Amino acid sequence: MAPDAVLPTDSPAAAVPAPRQHIRLTSHPGQGSAGAPTIRWGAADPIERGPVVGTTTHRSQRNVIGTHSGSYGVYRALAVAAGNLERGHRADLTDTSPTDVVGPHPQWADADRIVSIDPWGATVASVYAAQIAQGYDIRPTIAVTKAHIDLPEIRQAMAFLRLRPDGRVLLDNGSAVVTKVALEPVWWLPGVARRFNVSEGELRRTLFEETGGMYPELVTRSDIEVFLPPIGGQTLYIFGDPRDLANPEVTLTARIHDECNGSDVFGSDICTCRPYLTHAIEECIQGAQQGGVGLIAYSRKEGRALGEVTKFLVYNARKRQVGGDSADKYFLRTECVAGVQDMRFQELMPDVLHWLGVKKIHRLVSMSNDKYDAITGSGIEVGERIKIPDALVPADARVEIEAKIAAGYFTDGSVPTESDLAGVKGRGLD
Repeated sequence: MAPDAVLPTDSPAAAVPAPRQHIRLTSHPGQGSAGAPTIRWGAADPIERGPVVGTTTHRSQRNVIGTHSGSYGVYRALAVAAGNLERGHRADLTDTSPTDVVGPHPQWADADRIVSIDPWGATVASVYAAQIAQGYDIRPTIAVTKAHIDLPEIRQAMAFLRLRPDGRVLLDNGSAVVTKVALEPVWWLPGVARRFNVSEGELRRTLFEETGGMYPELVTRSDIEVFLPPIGGQTLYIFGDPRDLANPEVTLTARIHDECNGSDVFGSDICTCRPYLTHAIEECIQGAQQGGVGLIAYSRKEGRALGEVTKFLVYNARKRQVGGDSADKYFLRTECVAGVQDMRFQELMPDVLHWLGVKKIHRLVSMSNDKYDAITGSGIEVGERIKIPDALVPADARVEIEAKIAAGYFTDGSVPTESDLAGVKGRGLD
């Protein structure tokens, strides 16, 4: 079938629950885009930059590839197909404005400093009010709110007097007061390509092919430079005044954490993810209480961005291999199953730090060399690095942590040798 083929509405392949005359499989430059706002990525003024419009109901307004909500766009489609959501629903943005002001910061006007989120995504209702009034379907890609978080590890830290309530950052009941930010991915393809040292054409073609042709406009609309990928976003937890994040004179304690559902939520002890995360939260609370500011940046990159299915397959392979689960074969088993050790690729990670205006992280709660290199490589200074305390490493996670230290992760102790790694064993499946 030709790329621009149109299916009649009585075709089985065109069966959609909507009063449409035809389905346009893809488009080419100049087709149906006359009313779409122009995006000038990196422009300092939001009006000059132009809004990101990923509407599915007004084709002529669209100036991006893909649609809002990341991976949740599929659930929206199911809701529409099931008749639970009106296809043309427009969000009522009354009283949804951010609880805290973020920016604008000078980094927002650097086209290469931020390439994976829309700096103006939290304030579209105000900065693009005129366009919305004209009928443009412009939606936020960032939301900022207030919250209390309640963790048993924090209450334990209070019981052992490592933390004390102050009524501002930490309450008497053990809840921590935070500003919470949710961000959806918005990729400027030319900038993303440069981050990974590939041509934009190669990036577009590979994205198209490796998603099974999900987005034909990646290869037919080179004039559209912004892509809303169907992936998970990020959540930020800020302890203290968010405005202090941009002030290098205020001590910033930060952790960049990639999702690990098994450990973060359910406490699985095969890795250090939850204990390191909760330790970082404790450090952030202490830092904010001492006049600084704390930041947890949480990214949806489950299982090194390989997914939980692959991660659990690797667990089985590690536990069943000859000689058992040993640190010297930690990375090998992942590579045998997935073909690669890690797909988190931290090149895009610093964008959110630049969105916040961060210039210096005084205390980085991370041992990852990849994260450290990405942060400092983007121009952000890093002072002290904080490793996970040995007492917080679960016994079965010793395989992971020793393998990572041997591979170059930060430590203030000794680096294990190959023979040392062979002797570090995890428990079996039984």
